[in-house]
Amino acid sequence: MKNIIVTEDHDLIRNGLVQYLTLSGFNAVGCSNLSETRRMLSDSRPDLLILDVMLPDGDGFLFAKETKKKYGDLHLFFCTARVDESDRILGFELGCDDYITKPFSPKELILRVEALFRRLDSGKAGEADRMEFTLGQDKLLYDRRGHRILVNETEVPITASEWKIVSYLIENSPNLISRSQILSECFDYHYDSYDRLVDTHIKNIRNKLGNMGWIDTVRGYGYKFAGKKIS
Repeated sequence: MKNIIVTEDHDLIRNGLVQYLTLSGFNAVGCSNLSETRRMLSDSRPDLLILDVMLPDGDGFLFAKETKKKYGDLHLFFCTARVDESDRILGFELGCDDYITKPFSPKELILRVEALFRRLDSGKAGEADRMEFTLGQDKLLYDRRGHRILVNETEVPITASEWKIVSYLIENSPNLISRSQILSECFDYHYDSYDRLVDTHIKNIRNKLGNMGWIDTVRGYGYKFAGKKIS
């Protein structure tokens, strides 16, 4: 059973989400502020943290930055009334797996949570598939079954959304992949006119891989994985 923390100061929303998640087969608990969440994370890490941004004892974005630095593999959803595109992009730059704006349907949230865990579980349960690539003096290991990417033998911390994108680029290399293809193939829903979100994910992936050259930008079209496969 997947463990989920819901951090939301509005009692009705928090209790409703915990109830919906529990009825959907998850082990969900609620926190009304960041202090409670911090204490709970120190005891045990959940499979997913659903986090509001505007909380009575602090800013969810700053808390996410602090938490992702401490627990790099923590999966995170923002669930907030902050609807501006700049806020969405900031959320993804901070490493969230999804960004949901209020008001929203609890059923939609459940579907997105289930989609996240499907992506994670499919990576773990897939057939053994390890590919090695070179780029200059750097080496990259793509371990599909282990849901891992290693650069020069060091594992790269990566979110579920970033994994979906980079694995799609690798498995389709050296083909060019458009932004619209990434949106349609790497997510179970579509953003309307949010190509910049794809660019944000790519930027994060490049930073984590260390060498910007692993992913080429094809101006006006999209991206392609540039590593040379070791046969």
